[in-house]
Amino acid sequence: MPAAGADFEADLGVGFDHPIFRESLRLIRALPGTAAALAPLTPLQQDVVLRLIHSSGDPELAGAVRFAAGACEAGLAALAARAPILTDTAMAAAAVAPMARRTFGNAVRSVLDWAPERAPEGSTRTAAGMAVALEVLSPAVVLIGSAPTALEVLLEQVAAGTAAAPALVIGMPVGFVGVAESKRHLADSGLAHIQLEGSKGGAGLVAAACNALLRAGWCQAASAPSGPSSSPLS
Repeated sequence: MPAAGADFEADLGVGFDHPIFRESLRLIRALPGTAAALAPLTPLQQDVVLRLIHSSGDPELAGAVRFAAGACEAGLAALAARAPILTDTAMAAAAVAPMARRTFGNAVRSVLDWAPERAPEGSTRTAAGMAVALEVLSPAVVLIGSAPTALEVLLEQVAAGTAAAPALVIGMPVGFVGVAESKRHLADSGLAHIQLEGSKGGAGLVAAACNALLRAGWCQAASAPSGPSSSPLS
């Protein structure tokens, strides 16, 4: 397959990307400092960073995204194979579901589907839901934009061998309590991951990163001689 990234933008056609989106990417690339931040990244990593900036309106994110080696490629391959997408919030699930439908038709679920009605003592509903969801949807592409407690549960279960390693973890919990620690633990975990340094994050950003991979994977499939194996829209 050819490489993903800026080279694909001209090949997508107006039927996939809106002209405003393509013009936005052009303007983002022209911002002072953005080109320098993008230069060391692979085309696929650039896709992710550009989508994060486009979704947030925050060019400073270009210097805050961290990628484990091969993480984008692993995530793209899993998504193209229709791996389920597991999110920590309903908002993140809602933000990624339309792109999943347009591309590979991946199932999109929130851990809250398995969460108890009330948070267990000393924990959160999201963390409790994650513990169960990992047994049901595995291996999945996991998006965590809100709950560092859910990220810690994931890391603990994988380290203990009670859950399979996700195909990719997009770890961008937002806030100040437990966030820095959970991001540091993810960085040290050895898992394929994309994370955002600092206190920034959120449902919209993890969905944006996942959507960038879905889009790039669909472009790769569409550029192959046989095209995508099947389309959820056909």
